[in-house]
Amino acid sequence: MMIISIAEQLLYHRRKSGVCYAYPVSTAALGAGNRQGSFQTPLGRHRIAEKIGDGLPLMTAFRARQPVQIYDPAKDDPRRDWILTRIIRLAGCETGKNRRGPVDSYARYIYIHGTHAEQQIGAPASHGCIRMKNSDILELFKHCHRGESVLIRA
Repeated sequence: MMIISIAEQLLYHRRKSGVCYAYPVSTAALGAGNRQGSFQTPLGRHRIAEKIGDGLPLMTAFRARQPVQIYDPAKDDPRRDWILTRIIRLAGCETGKNRRGPVDSYARYIYIHGTHAEQQIGAPASHGCIRMKNSDILELFKHCHRGESVLIRA
């Protein structure tokens, strides 16, 4: 089970062994909210719907969930919201709150993913997703599974 605390900017992951790990994250710069187009991080119960990028190199950049290149800080635009290393795609579990209609987290493409802006981790800065350091998303990806519960709380 994962718990993402927007207030703490932390992701807690309880592994099958029972040990709990905590990772710093960056949630939305505009705070919490579930509506399509809000650029906010959705609240409530979710599950891991997809895991994307297994076996790809660190700093692999994705576009439309497909690997397109290896991010190069010397030549790639740092103003772009890069999705790097791995993608954990979330689906809402609460109809009317984060599932179906204008609040559907899956349709909003809400991910847990690596970022080029690791210096912003620990402070709200994303466009709605949950950003992590690339080494952290690599580790988390290895230890989570499709269908696993994810709770996002304010």
